[in-house]
Amino acid sequence: MEKKKLIVSKTTGKMVTAKGGVRKGAGRPKGGTNQVSVNGLLAALERKTKGVGYETILMEDFINARDSKDHQLVIKYHNLILNKLMTHISKIEITDSQDTIDMKQKAFTEALAKLAGIKKE
Repeated sequence: MEKKKLIVSKTTGKMVTAKGGVRKGAGRPKGGTNQVSVNGLLAALERKTKGVGYETILMEDFINARDSKDHQLVIKYHNLILNKLMTHISKIEITDSQDTIDMKQKAFTEALAKLAGIKKE
């Protein structure tokens, strides 16, 4: 088995391994927020465009691409917009018959009774 070399920490004065461990000043500072958020990006965009929202800019760019007859760019805008819209438009409907609902209810009741340790009489 390999022995680890121990040294005295300059910051704490305790014995620590020579490799790894906490280093002074390492990591994110307490309270630091250097993560990028979607809301932060949208707010920054609105500040730069003097209050014009992202959706308005997106539509203006889409119209400009159509007016310039740049078909490849128009297709990219269509895909972008449709991908965004489809998540809100598409719905999945599941309809079960009363028999199916009764079977699921019975199976759930039995599973719950088994978990709770309730014995059938």
